[in-house]
Amino acid sequence: MSSLLLLLLLIQIKHLVIDWMWQPEYEWKNKGTYGHLGGLRHAAKNAIGTAFVFCFFVPQLAWLVLLIDFIVHYHIDWAKMNLNKRLGYTPTTHEQFWWLLGLDQFLHALTYIWLVSLVTL
Repeated sequence: MSSLLLLLLLIQIKHLVIDWMWQPEYEWKNKGTYGHLGGLRHAAKNAIGTAFVFCFFVPQLAWLVLLIDFIVHYHIDWAKMNLNKRLGYTPTTHEQFWWLLGLDQFLHALTYIWLVSLVTL
């Protein structure tokens, strides 16, 4: 397996663990309030995890990756939460809720692909 594919795989594993398995109620309930510690903490955990993975491949980019992932992850989540709230979408009443969740995850994946592309430039 190439090192770039391994980097992408490890970032996706990190994302699964932090974004899904290690996201307590305090974080997901508060991601829609701009500047709330819950959303900031969630984005910080993701950014630290991404930077940690990058440390094994390109340590000189770890701080840049941390900063970019934090800002982008935070705003993707905040926008999703606010769109759902504004439009009244819930998991049990609107299929569009799931569309937004899928878009959210797609944008996170694109962010990771973009960050990995920084390694190849």
